[in-house]
Amino acid sequence: MLVIVAILVFVVVALGVFAVASLMDQRSAQARLLRERLATVQEAPEHQPSEELALLRDEMLSKIPALDNLLRRSTRISNLQPFLEQADLKIRAGNILLLCVASGLAMGLFGFLMAGSMPNQAPLFAFVGIVLGGILPYSFASHRRTKRFQKFEELFPEAIDTLARAVRAGHAFTTALELIANELSEPVASEFRKLFEEQKFGLPVRDALMNLVDRMPLVDVKFFVTAVMLQRETGGNLAEILDNLSYVIRERFKIMRQVRVYTAQGRLTMMLLMGLPPVIVVTMLLTSPAFIRPLFADPIGHVLVVAGVVLQTLGYFVIRKIIQIQV
Repeated sequence: MLVIVAILVFVVVALGVFAVASLMDQRSAQARLLRERLATVQEAPEHQPSEELALLRDEMLSKIPALDNLLRRSTRISNLQPFLEQADLKIRAGNILLLCVASGLAMGLFGFLMAGSMPNQAPLFAFVGIVLGGILPYSFASHRRTKRFQKFEELFPEAIDTLARAVRAGHAFTTALELIANELSEPVASEFRKLFEEQKFGLPVRDALMNLVDRMPLVDVKFFVTAVMLQRETGGNLAEILDNLSYVIRERFKIMRQVRVYTAQGRLTMMLLMGLPPVIVVTMLLTSPAFIRPLFADPIGHVLVVAGVVLQTLGYFVIRKIIQIQV
């Protein structure tokens, strides 16, 4: 217990010193960022006089300068910031990583305390708690991202219909984008507002559409962007193209709903198989710890736990493969 207290004191003191140093360096970091942006704007016409300037974005991974410089060295961590933006979370990649660390430490400490009656298994419970707590914030962000994508897919055909009606009424394509941003609900409105603002501030329409694909990497969005770019390059009736695209997307969405109905039993089976063993183990630990203690104390029990986790994981992927039908 003294070792744990010493480790916690060290972590708290180290975080306090790091926070104070970061606050002292915050103003100089903001000035450095401003100088870099001004230098980029001044040098761009000299090096690329024929290309239009892209919009400047706030791409800091953390407001802490030292942590921001450290995170930029990793490509995977840099890709985490667009992931959080797709989930509509107003948080930086550095903050979510710190949150994962804090959550992991808290869950690890909780697991260590839960193993009070089994001191030999305290490291195992602490390790499981650290792993679960570490992935919990990322899992929440992933869930938010999936739900936002699903909501976007539901409203996207309506956005295409609105765009087709606006074009048929004589509005320009860019003006129709603003109409969608003002009339439809989230998350379609915010994404099309970004698309409208990007082309409004000088970004080519093709690049703005490609940015929409980067923010919303969905098959329907790729169909839409491809159709619009082809029409702008080769000509044709844009309103008719959008009407046909809207019809295809709705039919595809209808088929996907039917597939979810047909695979409902498989998804329910997967949830039961994955959730039942942990629930039984936790219930037995709380009600009859002496009965289930050999599973964690005996070497044969360790082998059975590892075998159970491996087989359950394999079963999850097998069932997931069966119920995932591409439309």
